[in-house]
Amino acid sequence: MSLTIYRKAHFNAAHRLYKEGWSDARNFDVFGKCSNPNYHGHNYELIVGLTGDIDPETGYLIDLKVLKDIIKEEVEDPFDHKNLNVEVAEFHDLNPTVENIAIVIWNKLRKRLDSKFEISVKLYETPRNYVVYTG
Repeated sequence: MSLTIYRKAHFNAAHRLYKEGWSDARNFDVFGKCSNPNYHGHNYELIVGLTGDIDPETGYLIDLKVLKDIIKEEVEDPFDHKNLNVEVAEFHDLNPTVENIAIVIWNKLRKRLDSKFEISVKLYETPRNYVVYTG
């Protein structure tokens, strides 16, 4: 029997959306106030979904404690209260848009989770702006 289970997490992080080599004016035209040279922050809400078959012996799709620990190690610990542009290696050369952050999270989780699971990452940058990435 196939189903999807979800785990919710959150992290707070600062970032700046900009393209190196563009003037501040051009960056502002494209990215608006999100291109502030002094950065700005968000309270990100993350929902990770795993789809697969229930183990008939345990009744679990996955032990949620295992999923919780993986999300903490791969997302919360490295991203929470960080400046994504400066302190998170994946964004040194990648603009930390909500789209790119979701893809980075998905890739980090994919490396840690059994390939039998389909993974979805829903990342809220604000209560009204979010992205869903499924690989």
